[in-house]
Order: sequence, then C-alpha cells, then structure tokens
Amino acid sequence: MIEDAAAKDAREQDAEAPGKQAPTVLAVIPARGGSKGLPGKNIRPLNGRPLLAYSIELARELGPLVRCIISTDDEEIAQAARESGGDVPFMRPAELASDTAPTSLVLRHALETMESLDGVEYSSVLLLEPTSPTRSAEAVSSALRKLDDDPSLDGVIAVSEPFFNPDWVGVRPSQENPGVLVRHAPRAAGVVRRQDMASYLRINGNFYVWRADFIRRVSGSWFDEGVHGYVEIPELHAFSIDDEREFKLIEAVVAAGLAPLPGR
Repeated sequence: MIEDAAAKDAREQDAEAPGKQAPTVLAVIPARGGSKGLPGKNIRPLNGRPLLAYSIELARELGPLVRCIISTDDEEIAQAARESGGDVPFMRPAELASDTAPTSLVLRHALETMESLDGVEYSSVLLLEPTSPTRSAEAVSSALRKLDDDPSLDGVIAVSEPFFNPDWVGVRPSQENPGVLVRHAPRAAGVVRRQDMASYLRINGNFYVWRADFIRRVSGSWFDEGVHGYVEIPELHAFSIDDEREFKLIEAVVAAGLAPLPGR
C-alpha cells in the first residue's frame, strides 16, 4: 500500500497545525472500475464534472472533522479523483473490487488501512456512493449529529417517501385465480383514502453513517445486524445511478434545478 508522497506530507502538516482538531469521521467514496450496468459511470461527466467529484465536494462541505478518501482499484478513476481534489491514499485489492464484494468488507478495509496510515482511531464511517451525487451537507450533518446523540444506534441512513405508496397501490395476481388481482399488502384492506395509510419510507442509498465499531464487526446484512436511525430527504434528491436511463433522468432533474449538486 503506497500513499502518494505529496498527499501524505500535506495530511501530516495539516494534522500538526496549531489548534487543529483531528478528524473523527472517515468518509469513504467507493469507486471501483468495471461497472457492467453503466461502464465508466463513476467518472462520467455530470454538469461538466466527473460524477465522483460531487461526493468529494460534499465531504469537503462537512468540515474538518471529516476525513475523505476514495477507495478504487482503477488508475483512471484514481487520477480523476485526484484532479477533483480527492485523496486516494491506497489502491483497493482486486478481491474487494469484484461486483460481488460486500460493501461492508470494502469499508472495513478502508477503515483499517486509514487508521494504520493516519495513526488514529475513527469514531464513525460515512459511506458516500458516487452514484448518488444529489446530496445536501445539511442532511448528512444531521445524520452525523443523530448518531453522536443517540448511543443506542449503530448507524443512521437516508430514507425518502416514494412518489407512490406500495401498500396503497401494490397488487398481485391471486394464487387461486391468476387472472384476478388481490392486494399485495393485506394491511391496506378496508382503507378507502390514501391519506389514511401509514407512511412508507425506503432506503435510498444517498448516504449511510455507521459507528466504526459496527463496521469492524458486521458480518452479513448491516440492516439486520444493527439498530438504525434515519434522516428523511426528498425523493427527488434520492437518485442512485445504475444505468443509462437513470443517468439521463438525473441530468434532467439537475438541469431543472430540482435537486442539489454540492459545489454549485
């Protein structure tokens, strides 16, 4: 693992500045090469900048207590990240760069590597997927505060209310008579007004923050193994880009001024 010499010198000088408080949050931007759904998506230009640049900018807006790094196995992505002001202190091992590698292991590797390089122990890990560029620093800061304020939580995640309530409109073919529709959610039976349905929220992938100790121990499903709080964001901010259609949709939403891009 070789850290860029100039980046290391700048980091060490910054940490030694008088009165400077060391970062406590490690923000990780995972950006592997080899995407199948949308090749090159992590550095594809959106509004004139590589996609991952907006996650780098968002982390910068969070202030000096957040240390941001990019975890990648791809030299082209690493170069684009550096040109966007990002820090790439190591290259991700090939075994953690496949499309089947669990995100929890990628985060654990980044955490352990950076704690070794920086000589510190981080209190929490912030996951910023480059494919969710429409974020606000206010929402992420709110999640960090919520995690700090509630010791019962292992993590805080972004959620949003979909434009339709699946409990209200969800149907499926009847098992007894496949030509007939029945409710997918039996709890909606008898409800006659949409407004009377319980709120439905979805995990949207905009951001996740976990205690570092949780990242060190999680072994499977992070949601099932932990206790999570949430910060609700608007559904129009809750994009996650996996294919060409979704990329064109987010271009249209951003062009219309309906979702924020950090640094704009």
